[in-house]
Parts: sequence; structure tokens; C-alpha cells
Amino acid sequence: MAVLALDTSASVAVSLVDEDGARLASRTSDERRRHAESLAPLITEVLAEAGIDRADLTAVVAGTGPAPFTGLRVGLVTARTLALTLGVPVLGVPSLDALAVQAVSDLGLRPGAEILATSDARRKEVYWARYRVVAHEGPHGLPVVELLAGPDVDRAGFVAQAQLAPPDAAAGQLPVVIGEGAMLYPEFLPVADDAPLVPDATVLARLALVRRAAGADQPSEPLYLRRPDVHEPARAGAGSTSGAGSTAGAGSTAGPGATSASAGGAA
Repeated sequence: MAVLALDTSASVAVSLVDEDGARLASRTSDERRRHAESLAPLITEVLAEAGIDRADLTAVVAGTGPAPFTGLRVGLVTARTLALTLGVPVLGVPSLDALAVQAVSDLGLRPGAEILATSDARRKEVYWARYRVVAHEGPHGLPVVELLAGPDVDRAGFVAQAQLAPPDAAAGQLPVVIGEGAMLYPEFLPVADDAPLVPDATVLARLALVRRAAGADQPSEPLYLRRPDVHEPARAGAGSTSGAGSTAGAGSTAGPGATSASAGGAA
């Protein structure tokens, strides 16, 4: 039995783990404009490498972003379709949650440290969320982090002004900045050395397993946080002279409050 995890919030990442979270196979592709073409072959490759049939999957995990509409939609639709076909659950995990958990391990962060996780939102903006480390090692050996603020989207300078202002003496150190969103704007958001830049699908899968064991709700609703870059042209109704009422984009269906309060499964 195995769990398949997909993330298309940045690059395309696919991982297959067993029920204990041990990685069986993984693949990534940096094709940012060809998520749809890249994802299916990577799924086929990880299943073949691990010798796992699709019928043996017990769940499908999907990164829910935040991310631009087109790429994120590819992963979520694929995950939902595959899960529906197999009759297994689809488990949604915010991609920035996985990035923050990964940073705790990669950077050796201690409890109390804070993390500012970022990703590229295009339009000269970044997606961001701020976390606090609760435990370096929690259930199944996975770090536990607590969501403090976000996820949200804004220009890098505004994010830096709000999240990286010099702390009071009682507030402690500034958050550790991670993610490729910050890499694009180093003058505002200095990325920590050796910080993870994109979500690891294996971490995504392990996080979903920990949350499932804790009985946490894991909705697969996408975190677009804004309207898609491409809009369907407005159409005038049969008895109307204006189509303005039909311009609301799919990105308006999910807001910052849709993410979990804890990246480690603890409320």
C-alpha cells in the first residue's frame, strides 16, 4: 500500500511513500509552463520505479498552494480525478506548510524560531505565510510548526515591511526567510543560506499522513488568493446589455483562512 503526493505550486513534484512515510520513489520537473505535460509521465515513472500499481494507492495528496491558477489547478484536478477513479481520499496540504516543515529539518531550526515562507506569485508579488517552530521532531519524526499569519499575497517590499521589521527586545529574532519567492527580491527578502526553495512532495506526503493520523481535516480547495491571470471574456446576457456581473474569477473562492492552523497537525 502506498500514498501518492503531487505538488504543482511551483515546479512539478511527485513522490510515492508507504503508509509510514518512507519514500519509495520521487521525481521533479522544473517545467513551469508545462505542468500538464510533465505531471502524468512523472506519476507513471514513480509507480514503475516502486513496483506499485495504481490500484494499490490508499490516498492521493495534493499541494493546495497558494500558487497561480493554471499550474495549481493541474495538480489538484489530477489528484482529485485519480482519487475518484480509485475510490480513495484526496488529502490537501498547503504547499507553504510543507516548505516550512522542510526548513526546520534542513536548517536545524529550534523551537521558538520563526519562518517566513514565500513563493512566486508573479506580477511582482510573492505568496507568503509566517510560522513558529513548535518541535524539531514530532509524530513520525516530522517537525511541527504553527501558522502565525497568512497565507497572503503582496509585493515583496510590503511583505518585508510588515514581517521583517526590527523586533522588540521581547519579541526575539527576525523570522528565517525561505522559498523562491524571496529569491526573486533579495533586496527586500534575504533568503537564509541552504534554505529550501520549493516544496518537496515527500514532505507533503508525510505531513498529510501525520494530519490524517491526528484526525485533522485536510480539504483540497485551492489557495489562489486572487483572480487567475487569464479571464474568460464577459458575455452579455439575453436580456442584458452588460456582462460585468460574470467576471468573478475562480481565485475568489479561497482566502487566507482556508489553510491549517498548524503544519504539524496540532491545532
